[in-house]
Amino acid sequence: MREGSLDAPTRHPIAWQDPEFVDSAKIDAELRRVFDICHGCRRCFNLCDSFPKLFDLIDESRTGELDAVDSAAFKPVVDACTLCDMCFMTKCPYVPPHAFNLDFPHLMLRYRAMEAAQGGLAFAERQLAATDRNGKLAGVVAPLANWATDRGNTRMRGMLAKAADLDPRAELPKYHANSFVTQAKRAAPEVNAGAPAHGRKAVLYSTCFVNYNDPDMGSAARAVLAKNGVETEVVHPHCCGMPLLEQGRIAEVAAAAREVAAALGPWIDKGYDVIALVPSCALMLKFEWPLILPDDAAVKRLASATFDISEYVVDIARKEGLAPGLAPIPGGVAVHLACHARAQNMGQKAADLLRLLPETDVQVVERCSGHGGSWGFKRAHFDTAVKVGRPAARQARDSGKGFVASECPLAGVHLAQTMELLGGDAPRPTLAGHPIELLARAYGLV
Repeated sequence: MREGSLDAPTRHPIAWQDPEFVDSAKIDAELRRVFDICHGCRRCFNLCDSFPKLFDLIDESRTGELDAVDSAAFKPVVDACTLCDMCFMTKCPYVPPHAFNLDFPHLMLRYRAMEAAQGGLAFAERQLAATDRNGKLAGVVAPLANWATDRGNTRMRGMLAKAADLDPRAELPKYHANSFVTQAKRAAPEVNAGAPAHGRKAVLYSTCFVNYNDPDMGSAARAVLAKNGVETEVVHPHCCGMPLLEQGRIAEVAAAAREVAAALGPWIDKGYDVIALVPSCALMLKFEWPLILPDDAAVKRLASATFDISEYVVDIARKEGLAPGLAPIPGGVAVHLACHARAQNMGQKAADLLRLLPETDVQVVERCSGHGGSWGFKRAHFDTAVKVGRPAARQARDSGKGFVASECPLAGVHLAQTMELLGGDAPRPTLAGHPIELLARAYGLV
C-alpha cells in the first residue's frame, strides 16, 4: 500500500437508501476508523473547526488516543463541518482510490442523515432550509422582512436569536419584492448578433439566492451573456437542496433533483446549456446529485450539461472570444475563490474571468471565508465563522485593491463583515458581489 496518493480523487455513490447507511453502530465504527487515520495525519488541522475539535478530543483524552474518547463527544466534530469539501479535494491523501477510502464530508453527511432519521432536527432548523417558501413569503413583505432582519434592529434580532438560533451580529441576506424570474419575464436584454459567440443558447438556473435575494447578480450575468451573443432563458423550478443536504435530508434532495432535472431536460433537448449562478448549486447539479441518484439518466444528463457562470464565460473567451468593449476596473480586484467553486475541480475560473479585463490587477484569495451557508449565521457558530474567515478577510483587506468579489454571495458578505470586525486604518476594498457583476460594469451594462 502506498503512503498517500497522487491519483485524482474519486467519490462513491451515496448509499442513502441502504438501511445500514443510518445504522448508529455502523456509523460509529466508521467514525472511529476515519478519525483514527485523521489523528495520525493531521494535514487538515487548519482547514475548519472540525479537525481542531477532533484532535483536541484525542490529545486531552486519558490515553492520548482515540480509544479513550467517548462516542458522544463526536457530535461537535460533526456539527463543525460545513461540507465545504476542501479536506476531500485539497488536503486528504487518503481519498478514493486510496485503500483507506476516506471521504470525511460524506461521513459527516451520513451522521446527519442518521440524526434526521431519528427525528433529531429542531423545528426551526427545518424551517430555515425551506428556502423557496421563505423567499416567496419574504418577497411579499420585503421591506418589512429586511427591517426585521437588519443588524441594527436589536429587538427583532434578539427575537430571531431565540426563535431560530440566528446570531444577532450576523449580516443576513436581504430579500427583493421582485424575484429574478419575475424580472426576467418582463424584459430580456438584446442579444448581440455581432458577438463571436452568437448562436449559443443557455438557460440560467436562477438558484434560490439569486432569485429571491440577489436578482441584480442574475441580471448582470444575463446582460454579459447577451453582450456576448448568448440567448438566455431564466428558470427556477426548485431549490437545489444544498440546505437540505447540510441537514442530512437526502431523500428530499433526491426529490428536488428529480424535479429540477425534469424541468431542465426539455431545454437541453433544444440545445441550451445550463448555467448555475451560485457555486454551491452548480456543485449540487454537477456532482452531488449524480452521487445521490447514480442511476437516474435525467440527472446524469443535466450534470454533463451544467456550467458555473464563471466557467461558462471563460469558455466563451477561450473558444470564440469575448465581445469587445471591456474597460479596466480602477483599483483592481481581490477575488475570493469559493470553496464550492474549488470543489468543482474546474480551476480558478473566477480569477480567469477577471483577468479578461484590460489593465486590471487581480489578486486571488484562496482561503475559506468561514461562512458555510446558514452555518455561519448560527449563534453556536458565528464566532467560529469569523475566526476561520479572518485570514481570507485580512488578505482581502490588505490587498490594496479597490474591490473585493466572491463567487459565493454569502461568503462575500461575510468577508466584508469580517473585514469590518478586523478594523484598521487602511481603506477597505468595496464589496462588488460576484465577479460577473464587475464584468457587467466593465462593459458599461450596469
